[in-house]
Amino acid sequence: MIHVEELLAGLPPARAVEPGEITGGPHLVVLDDDPTGTQTVADVPVLTSWSVDDLRWGLRQPGGACFVLTNTRSLAAADATARNREVLDALAAAAEAEGVDFVVASRSDSTLRGHFPVETDALADDLARHGRPVDGVVVVPAFPDAGRVTVDSVHWARTPAGMVPAGETEFARDATFGYRSSNLREWVAEKTGGRITPDDVLAITLTDLRGGGPQHVAELLAGVRDRRPVVVDAACDDDLRLLASALRQAESRGTRLLYRIGPAFVRARIGQTASAPLDSAALRAYGSGHGLIAVGSHVGLTTAQLAGLRELGGVEEFELDVPTLLDPAARGGHIAEVSARAAAAMQRCDAVIRTSRSLVTGADADDSLAIARAVSSALVEAVAATVRAHRPAFVVAKGGITSSDVATGGLGIRRAITRGTMLPGMVSLWEPVTGDSAGTPYVVFPGNVGDENALAHVVRSFRHS
Repeated sequence: MIHVEELLAGLPPARAVEPGEITGGPHLVVLDDDPTGTQTVADVPVLTSWSVDDLRWGLRQPGGACFVLTNTRSLAAADATARNREVLDALAAAAEAEGVDFVVASRSDSTLRGHFPVETDALADDLARHGRPVDGVVVVPAFPDAGRVTVDSVHWARTPAGMVPAGETEFARDATFGYRSSNLREWVAEKTGGRITPDDVLAITLTDLRGGGPQHVAELLAGVRDRRPVVVDAACDDDLRLLASALRQAESRGTRLLYRIGPAFVRARIGQTASAPLDSAALRAYGSGHGLIAVGSHVGLTTAQLAGLRELGGVEEFELDVPTLLDPAARGGHIAEVSARAAAAMQRCDAVIRTSRSLVTGADADDSLAIARAVSSALVEAVAATVRAHRPAFVVAKGGITSSDVATGGLGIRRAITRGTMLPGMVSLWEPVTGDSAGTPYVVFPGNVGDENALAHVVRSFRHS
């Protein structure tokens, strides 16, 4: 068993950087490939639509950042490319109309799943077309709150057995986004099919950050050209804030950067500190009543958290059977039955609508994505029908793609504000500000974070006990 302390042995200690030291700079626009990237911040606007008017609204909000939920992790590569370009074209028009400078972050999974380099290539092409050629693509997947750290360019994930190289985790065996490499320089080479070699990648290590400081790191960044990939170590928030300071120095001198990041980067970049999780007292402002929990994630941790919720009690579960959902003749009736039963249950307790736990995959990555989309679409239909029949006091969505699809299709959320977290540094609560769901607290709960009791803890918090 390896602990974080062993990974850091012999390295310089972290340099303390106060969040208030990170000020100014261009507006950070985060294109989030599922909605879980908001889980480290508070009071930041979120858009699930990207019309020029929506983006202008987002750029006008305070805080120095906004999220645009693209949900591209659920799309095939060509569709992800098209969506990124569509968003960036609208963003360029919105920023010009508002007179706002901006930088773009492509937010993806801290366990390295997602369309890389497809998304950063598309964004870099489009930025160049809008007169913003990219000098470097900065890759920062670290998410210390969730136990994902990068040391000597190797990305690690915390598991019950200790720290494990990312390439040896269940996430690396993902049917669509799997990979082998834990060293980020080698991971870039692997994901680019050898177009970029490990030696082509600039590595900024903890020794650079902690030993050299922001000025040294800014000088390293100032030398990148022609979209050179840059992979960055980080093991705590101070490392990320030091990086943010260096990035702002480099950008102020004219270096144009594009980011591929995990959730923790955003908090550091906009100078926010980790806030205490929202508790029952804070949630009372949203009223009381029974809620709806929608579960689509299939990772082992989600299944364990469902077991923890059962132990809490006060819930009834309703299963969407995946083979039935894939049968066109049976699909509609099955969804209608589950929705009606869940709506009736919310009059007496919290209701869970979940997909069956056996993962069904296709013949290849695109086929597996198509199955995942079909199942997610059915879950969304079930949620939409349920909330029409009985408005819940709160909604929890478990799983990244699930959270995105439920927000847009199930609840009709177009604009929202993040209000904080439900767990330390993880699990975001959104307050919708438009549409029929305005004011209903919506919890975006990734499939791969928290312990076995985390889901039960979130639901218990809404019970105001």
